[in-house]
Amino acid sequence: MTDTAPWGIAPPAQVTLPDGRVEIAPGSPPPSGPYANADLLPVPVERRTWTTYNFCALWVGMAHNTASWTLASGLIAVGMDWKQAVFTIALANVIVLVPMLLTGHAGPKYGIPFPVFARASFGVRGANLPAVVRALVACGWFGIQTWIGGEAIYFLAGKLIGDGWSDATKIGGHAWTMWLSFAIFWLLQVAIIYRGMETIRRFENWAAPFVLIGAFVMLWWMSSKAGGLGPLFDQPSRLGWGTHFWTLFAPSLMGMIGFWSTLSLNIPDFTRYGRSQRAQRRGQALGLPTTMTLFAFLSVLVTSGSQAVYGTPVWDPVQLAARTDNVVGLLYALVTVLVATLSVNIAANLVSPAFDFSNVAPRKVGFRAGALITAVLAVVICPWKLYADPQGYIFTWLGLVGGLLGTVAGILVADYWIVRRTRLVLGDLYRRGGRYWYSGGWNASAVVAFVVGGVLAVGGADFHPIIDGRPVPALEPLADYGWAVGLATSLVVYLLLTAVAPHKREQEMEQAPAT
Repeated sequence: MTDTAPWGIAPPAQVTLPDGRVEIAPGSPPPSGPYANADLLPVPVERRTWTTYNFCALWVGMAHNTASWTLASGLIAVGMDWKQAVFTIALANVIVLVPMLLTGHAGPKYGIPFPVFARASFGVRGANLPAVVRALVACGWFGIQTWIGGEAIYFLAGKLIGDGWSDATKIGGHAWTMWLSFAIFWLLQVAIIYRGMETIRRFENWAAPFVLIGAFVMLWWMSSKAGGLGPLFDQPSRLGWGTHFWTLFAPSLMGMIGFWSTLSLNIPDFTRYGRSQRAQRRGQALGLPTTMTLFAFLSVLVTSGSQAVYGTPVWDPVQLAARTDNVVGLLYALVTVLVATLSVNIAANLVSPAFDFSNVAPRKVGFRAGALITAVLAVVICPWKLYADPQGYIFTWLGLVGGLLGTVAGILVADYWIVRRTRLVLGDLYRRGGRYWYSGGWNASAVVAFVVGGVLAVGGADFHPIIDGRPVPALEPLADYGWAVGLATSLVVYLLLTAVAPHKREQEMEQAPAT
């Protein structure tokens, strides 16, 4: 796409309301041109209506899902006991809440989505770098969650139809009916996302309590099978509290942080609809760490119970539910899995990359087209391979994701909070030649900080089972701390580069008005 928009077009005026929220001035034309479309424009103040409950429900719906369950149960599968697993997950979610609130601030204040927010630090064109990285990660997550939902449909139909469904001819290592179930769930999600954000909000509101009740039903069922709650608490750690545990703790903690590191970037995609800063702060603080810890607690207890009942921990809740002979119980459990998976997958893994892909070519790709691109790429990534092994799922996939996205978070926080002190000029985020244009639409300082932080964060990581070996063996000591290393390094490097060599165009532009 060529840039034909003239440099001299002035940005539309913006106004600041008494509560600190900013919007395009009434009567002023909205931003237009090659870097704007209806889905990327600031949300008007009258449409920023989400309350504390809406954000709480969003997080309850996203936290209470099958991937969160396997996150906790996977720690049991690799040797932790319930106390170690819950401690690791609780600490991780308190830590990741901090960048979540910092980046989420721009949403209610300016009404802008993540890829537009990233233009302030990376440049109007350069924002495509973090947006595409975030979008590709979401494609992987969408694929994993869709495979889980397809599993639920496969087992549910197998109980109702019989062996003809369950024992169908295998293609690529799985029954063809499993592939059909995967496709059905894929189509269901795409249909919901096409209804728009208001449909998603309503769905999250009722899905959240439904899934929580389902988790308690799973706990009741497993405790009755084990002969009470005692055996669920009594399963010992295979690691102890010595060197073996602490060696595993660091990469596990980074993996748990990596689980929500995606949302710590693109949370403005949701907070842009927030009624106030208070609503998004309270909603996220009440919704994320508390519900994730509670759900982790339920998950590890049920998985510990499966170890007591079956002699080995069953970390996949769909596989665990399939072991029951009670058809009604199985139906309820698998419907719960379906609702939970729909809840998180649509909110976390379709909404955000839809905006991200739209940001790449605003004139050609809208929100719905971006969602479809995400759904197609999610299949190409082969999610069934990522999900097959808890070791690779937690340490390779989540570790790499966390390292890269932590690097982006460091740059966003440094630019928005330290360099700009939360002041942005909305019109310049959408135009060529404004204060966020830098050099050809790219901010070299952000790109360098991203590369340096990314290499240090994941260069020494073990990429098995994706590939053998470590790209930079000398960086192996940093591999267990990828998210923290990426965030801290990129934040410091970006601030140093900005202080030493501030961009000429930034110096020439007038200071952003205080908002």
